[in-house]
Amino acid sequence: MKVAVTGATGFIGRHVLAELEKRSVESIALVRPSSVNGLDHIRCSVVEFDLHTAPSNAFELMGHPDVLIHLAWSGLPNYKSLHHFEQELPAQYRFLKKMIESGLQTLVVAGTCLEYGMQSGSLSEGQQVQPSNPYGFAKDMLRCQLEYLKAASPFKLTWARLFYLYGEGQPESSLFPQLRRAAEEGAQLFNMSGGEQLRDYLSVTATARHIVSLALAEKDIGVINVCSGIPISVRKLVEGWIKESGWSIRLNLGHYPYPDYEPMAFWGDTQKISSYINEAT
Repeated sequence: MKVAVTGATGFIGRHVLAELEKRSVESIALVRPSSVNGLDHIRCSVVEFDLHTAPSNAFELMGHPDVLIHLAWSGLPNYKSLHHFEQELPAQYRFLKKMIESGLQTLVVAGTCLEYGMQSGSLSEGQQVQPSNPYGFAKDMLRCQLEYLKAASPFKLTWARLFYLYGEGQPESSLFPQLRRAAEEGAQLFNMSGGEQLRDYLSVTATARHIVSLALAEKDIGVINVCSGIPISVRKLVEGWIKESGWSIRLNLGHYPYPDYEPMAFWGDTQKISSYINEAT
């Protein structure tokens, strides 16, 4: 089996490629020319082009993969930017449609928990989505477009709806890298929100394992939550990181307001992902 990965040099992409290598799966990394140096320690074939300006023979250049794991998406972490549906959405659909028309049989796409919008509590795949920002809206529209495309040109589609991730290689603007930097610089206080919001966090290594397992199944799975299913307060999570790392930094709770694009308490239902992962093992 041959598996191609877009967004290969990103936070998730590098871990997905490492997981494919661990399972001895032939992999092809699709990267923009400016980011090719991010794959120095991973054995894979590399194809360079920007999916926004992908050549007409892109599928051939990628070696006719059996599966495409599609992680690429630009414009983050600005969830409110109109770029997501004005530029990113049409470019993404155009690229993926060309892949299907060229012969791709199985497509796994990274979705987002922000497609659920401001709904609280345990969120399951069967719930109606209510995206409340441009990023969540654009992702859900891409899913809808692919469902319509599937009816016209059948292929196997898995929409991996990701929740919150942490781990090695995380963007410096994320919570843990900010905390680590402040602690290593000797700061006495770490500014954050009140920290009482409940979130669903899963390590990026576990996320990569799940994504690869779903991809290698080569099934028409549809929407599936990729998450821990365990709600934890952001304050408790950060306090755990401080204790585990032996830092002396203290939390300045309430310094920042709570984000207005997500509810105070939500997490993913894991019933569907558990059944597929158990089946795969």
